[in-house]
Amino acid sequence: MIKTQIIATYAVGKVLAGASLTVVLKELWRTHHTLSDQQRGAIQDISYGVLRFYGQLDTLLNLLLKKPLKKQDVRCLLLVGLYQLQYTKAASYAVVNHAVSASLNLSYGKGAKGLINAVLREFIRRQETLLITANKEEVGKYSHPQWWIDKLRGQYPKDYSAVLASNNQRPPMALRVNQSKIGISEYLKQLNDHNLSAQIVWNNALILEHPVTVEKLPGFAAGMVSVQDAGAQLAAPFLDAHDGMRVLDACAAPGGKSGHLLELADIDLTALDNSPARLALVKQNFTRLTFKKYHIICGDASNLPEWWDGKLFDRILADVPCSASGVVRRHPDIKWLRRPSDIIQFISIQQKILNALWQTLARDGKLLYVTCSVFFEENKLQVEEFLLHHSDARIVHLPTVKALNGQLLPSSQHDGFFYTLLQKN
Repeated sequence: MIKTQIIATYAVGKVLAGASLTVVLKELWRTHHTLSDQQRGAIQDISYGVLRFYGQLDTLLNLLLKKPLKKQDVRCLLLVGLYQLQYTKAASYAVVNHAVSASLNLSYGKGAKGLINAVLREFIRRQETLLITANKEEVGKYSHPQWWIDKLRGQYPKDYSAVLASNNQRPPMALRVNQSKIGISEYLKQLNDHNLSAQIVWNNALILEHPVTVEKLPGFAAGMVSVQDAGAQLAAPFLDAHDGMRVLDACAAPGGKSGHLLELADIDLTALDNSPARLALVKQNFTRLTFKKYHIICGDASNLPEWWDGKLFDRILADVPCSASGVVRRHPDIKWLRRPSDIIQFISIQQKILNALWQTLARDGKLLYVTCSVFFEENKLQVEEFLLHHSDARIVHLPTVKALNGQLLPSSQHDGFFYTLLQKN
């Protein structure tokens, strides 16, 4: 456990200093290549858990400390210990003893031992009272930044508390069955044969009762199934693409929605993205799914001369860059890395992409505007602004999300997404 705590402490510290958790963990797996699968799993669980409940844990730590703690690595180790004591089944004595031993690897050295021992043991003694006190502060109660809480409360006065609570849950593992290769019922049977249980939700998405590694999914390597959130699986059907159509996925990486489009119809697909590294993932996904008829282009969707050949598209999927406020349970670091000013920048990028792509859409063609955000500024307000300046655009209502004005809020079955289908007159 000591090594696990040390590496998790490092990961949390890097994220709180501004790094992406995904990037940090990827680098850790490269530098610590001798870690066992069990150790990697534990490090990942602790790192994600501390960031998921950072607001609560940080509030608790401030209640436990008699004076501000200047050493960031000591603070992060204490956060790791508090998370283990509150949210894992690890024995309390083991968490404390190993954290004390782990402190010898920190910059504070032996001086941290007494502090870490005292703070963690004090939490064990006063756990119930401390949790009640921490819960009185909104950041401690909801484990989100105050500006995020305030924004959601203003935009979703009836739902904000449920959204915040959902954001702090572990995400479900949803599967998309490649129905060009195998039927839903047949794949469910294969899951049962492998002692895996799943339920069908809307649009034939499957949600596993217990998440597993992709290697344990029957037919994954052969392209029979993909891992994709149930909410994200709505995109391809919503776009309403048919055989023979020229289709653009404008922000395609890592290729989940592109792959789904290819599964549903025999189309002339162009997958566009501005990241060569992420486009490699698109290629990898297409290869696994055994698709051969597609085009992959590296370019900025808002800069048409960089990539567009002048030929109009019948359908365009515009899953634009956004705050990712609807998927924070999968990426809990986003809550603490994102700033209100970031949303203003995303709005500008979204407008540029949307206005540029509209020029490439054929008359009577359809463009699906998608974000994985729950903030109005990136969603319904963005669409309203677009319609004010494009008299040739009209909204095509989508039955599944009509009652929600296009907004899917995070739930036990799916992440948060926004969908608006626009047709060109």
